[in-house]
Amino acid sequence: MRRAWLLITAVLAAVAILAAGSSTFVYEPVALPDPTITVTTPIPRQKPKPTFSDSRREALTRALRDYLDNRPGRLSLSVRDLSTGIAYSYGGNLRTATASIVKVDIVMALLLKAQRRERPLTSTEKALAERAIKVSDNAAATALWHAIGGSAGLASANRELGLRDTEPGAGGGWGSTTTSAADQVRLLTALTSPESTLDAGGRRYVRRLMGDVAPDQAWGVSAAGTEAEVKNGWLPRDVHGGRWTINSIGIVHDAGHRYLVAALSERNATMRDGVEAIEHTTETVAEALAQATTTER
Repeated sequence: MRRAWLLITAVLAAVAILAAGSSTFVYEPVALPDPTITVTTPIPRQKPKPTFSDSRREALTRALRDYLDNRPGRLSLSVRDLSTGIAYSYGGNLRTATASIVKVDIVMALLLKAQRRERPLTSTEKALAERAIKVSDNAAATALWHAIGGSAGLASANRELGLRDTEPGAGGGWGSTTTSAADQVRLLTALTSPESTLDAGGRRYVRRLMGDVAPDQAWGVSAAGTEAEVKNGWLPRDVHGGRWTINSIGIVHDAGHRYLVAALSERNATMRDGVEAIEHTTETVAEALAQATTTER
């Protein structure tokens, strides 16, 4: 009996020990890391850079040459599409008299001179600038030519503006200044680029004048678009037997494109011949550049 009691006591003690020991096991859930959600941003597909292939360039040159071969005189043009960066030139070795397109250059030189002196144009200077560009007044251009310091003043301004091929006319002969189509596009670049030495106010002023030329003087490179800021020059030259020098420069807008266009020509039989040649060739080039940007990849 005593043995049985001892056995029961031992069993109860063991159970008590196990019960006491089991109280030390506390369930604690293990923290799992939050699920990671990875969001992958698709790499945007780059829009192909517009190009103007060699084959298209050669075809355009042939088309211009075929057209001009049937006409008297010589023509050079340079076009840059600011919307795409594509540029094209034809007959780039021609250097000829500016005629009245130099009036834009003269007014820009006047603005640079005033800018250096930190002053606005006077009312007299503004009146002269407006007549020189809007109605191509020669007397106004001559007054401004003297105001900028003549040939030396224009040469100094042109160095600031980044021109390379333009030679100012000697003495009072501003119209005998010679230039290239490429240099005239450089001049137009100085009218449109925020990096120009001519400040924003001056650039806007000149473009406004060019956008408001007399209707009978709005021909030329304006044919390349629907809107244009333009300046033209026309001059029968004794050195060419009375044949005409016809020039046109401008900033032309068309169907989302913004073109800088310069076309120079000499030895045209008539003024009308020169105007027609410039309008046909610049319109042809603008159409070709616009087509290239929409079809080539």
